[in-house]
This record gives sequence, C-alpha cells and structure tokens, in this order.
Amino acid sequence: MSDRARIDFPSRIGVWWASDTWPMPAAQEVARDIETMGYGSLFLPEIGFKDALIESAAFLDATERLVVGTGIANIHARIPETAEGAGRTLTALYPGRFVYGLGVSHGPLVARLGIEYDKPLATMRGYLERMAALPEIIEPGSGRPTRLLAALGPKMIELSGSAADGAHPYLATPAHTAIAREILGPDKWVVPEQAVVVGGDDAEQMRRAHLHLQIYSGLPNYRNSWKRLGFDESDFVPGGSEKLARGVVGMGSVEQAAATVTAHLDAGADHVLVQVLGDGNPAWDPRPALGELAAVFGLGA
Repeated sequence: MSDRARIDFPSRIGVWWASDTWPMPAAQEVARDIETMGYGSLFLPEIGFKDALIESAAFLDATERLVVGTGIANIHARIPETAEGAGRTLTALYPGRFVYGLGVSHGPLVARLGIEYDKPLATMRGYLERMAALPEIIEPGSGRPTRLLAALGPKMIELSGSAADGAHPYLATPAHTAIAREILGPDKWVVPEQAVVVGGDDAEQMRRAHLHLQIYSGLPNYRNSWKRLGFDESDFVPGGSEKLARGVVGMGSVEQAAATVTAHLDAGADHVLVQVLGDGNPAWDPRPALGELAAVFGLGA
C-alpha cells in the first residue's frame, strides 16, 4: 500500500542543497528562509562528511512545515536496523515531514569505506527487507517514514515501487521522469532533482554546469543512465560535453531555468527538487537564486 498520503508537501517544488561546508546554525537559517520563500521541501545529500540523518533532524527542528528528505542516505554508511530505527524516530518527532531517500551510492565512493560494491539491486533489496523486519516495538506507534530510492535504471525503479514508496532520480531529465512514472504507475512518488544555473552569461553558466558534472561524469551509474537517455561516450569527458551539460542542467534566463523544473511536473513528477549551482566557493549562498526562482514559480504568493 502506498504511503503517499503521509507526506503533505506545502508546494510541488522543493530544494536540493548540500550544506556540508556551512556551520549548522547558519545552515538552519537557510532552511528557514527556504520555507519562508514557499518551497515545499529541503533534500540533502550524504557525501561522507556529515550524517544525513543528524542534518535532517537539525533542519526539521529549525522549521515548522518544511518537509526534509535525504537525497540520499548511503545504505553502506549504517546497518539497516539502525537506519530504520532512526527513520522511525524522526517520524515520531516530526510526523509526515521526513522522507527517507536511500541509495546504493557508487562503486568508487563505496570503496573508500572499505566495502565491496557488488550487485546493487540485490544489496538494496536485502537492505530494505532487514529494515522492514525491525519489530514495531522499536519506536512504537510512529510508523515508518516514506521511503524513496535513488533509482535510475528500470530495475531499480521497479524496486522503488515494489519495496518502497517511489523514486528519487538525480541528474535525470524530464524524459526520464516520464519513464519512471510509466514504470511506477499513478500511486507511487516520483521526486526528481533538477540542477539549474541562475544569473551570469552563457559562458559562466556553462562553467558552473561543467564544474557540477566534473565528478558525476566519471561515475558508471550516471553514464549508463545518460546512455539510456540518448547520450554517448563522447559526452562523458571530464565535466561532460556541452550537449550533456545543456541536457541535464537548466540554463538561460531565470524563466528558462524554471521551465526545466516544471517540465518534470508535466512529465509526471509529484514534486521536483531544484538545485541551484554555485560558483565553486564553499560559502556560496543559494538563497538569492532561490528567491528569483520562487518568484517565477509563484511560490509564497
């Protein structure tokens, strides 16, 4: 049975933001401002420097209505039973406001943890089974949070429907969102991320897009996904080709960038996460760009 009704996003557009380089009190202020702008959620990654569940608790505590999600919590970073207990705890404290995004991460990144990366689909299936087996006496009465899987390929998308509540694709296109919706049907969540650049001329926007893709262009999971979407090996140079950058990053005017986000809604997404790309400065503040986009989206009106 779908748990869609357990999440009530205040709006259909949210934010994806990595706050690792920000002191948490300052990051909490950003979360409050995101809520004030009218965005419905804040999703955050787990890249190995801060614990995504602790960050989620901090953002939930700092806000009143904002839905907070992990995008994603790395399943190799904690045992399934502990992961499930943590999710139930956040759900008990903040009912309906926490979304548990889970992912298998990537071979080169998992290898840094000293863990063998093997059979990601079977690994995820087994992990979810162990989560589900945790007895209800652990955080009794809380229920479990809505779970989304970092799903790019068709088999992982299928698993996100059969063993979870939907998919959270990253670095995908509206065409991918349409595929995910077709596979999952109408009763599961489809919550994609969309990167955009706001401001600057075309050269600066392209620089930021290539900077964003620098790491991702070398990861097999993303390469395979992009191949299914019509890109090829020539697009996978470090930082991605211009074709790839323009294909997965929203650029141009703020209205054009916003249109790449709403295109996912048109393709069947329930909720879309906009990630505004910075200039490479760890202290770069996303709020001015998010404010411009919020005005175009008509949020907080």
